[in-house]
Amino acid sequence: MDEEPVETTLYSLSDYAPEPDCRREDQRHMTLFRVGSITLGNRRELCLIKNISAGGMMIRAYGPIEVEERLTIELKCGQPVSGRAHWVRGNQVGIVFDEKVDVIDLLSVSMSGPRPRMPRIEVDAPATLRQGADIARVRLVDISQGGAKVKCETRFAPMSESVLSLGSLPPIHGVVRWSGDGFVGLTFNRLVALPTLVEFLQGHQQTLRAAG
Repeated sequence: MDEEPVETTLYSLSDYAPEPDCRREDQRHMTLFRVGSITLGNRRELCLIKNISAGGMMIRAYGPIEVEERLTIELKCGQPVSGRAHWVRGNQVGIVFDEKVDVIDLLSVSMSGPRPRMPRIEVDAPATLRQGADIARVRLVDISQGGAKVKCETRFAPMSESVLSLGSLPPIHGVVRWSGDGFVGLTFNRLVALPTLVEFLQGHQQTLRAAG
């Protein structure tokens, strides 16, 4: 049986704030979203951070938030970021930051410490996925130190060995954890070293900005 993906907080190198998530939340996905804190006036609450980009974030709120309401978000201890609610869809809220944040700096903090959470980073980049003698051209959707999700027309057998080749990164050996609906989820045999992953992300970010 194919394994369903585990949803975690998604980091994006985009300068734009996240758009509403139209997917239905159900029992099919485990969620390990990062916990954050927001302050609205004199009210301080916890939230689950679903998506962070340089320009904003998407959260799952547990209290009422109005469109255009001003708030502050604590992304790192003692470093609040100001913003406003740009849209509200049920308990999902899209927040636009007043000033852009350094996503790679946030990633470095999130992946450090004795028990890193391995956040996912949204990256749209070409790659190849090899399984035995079969090679498929794929698009990277997101990546962490421990795994990746790729868009792939070929269906790969779960628990099969694979090799992901991606830009400047050395070939990454891993295992297919799940495959379906045009996507493949991979678990790497070894964690990608943080400096190596950050260097790749910085190069990709520079390419995006040059193209923009």
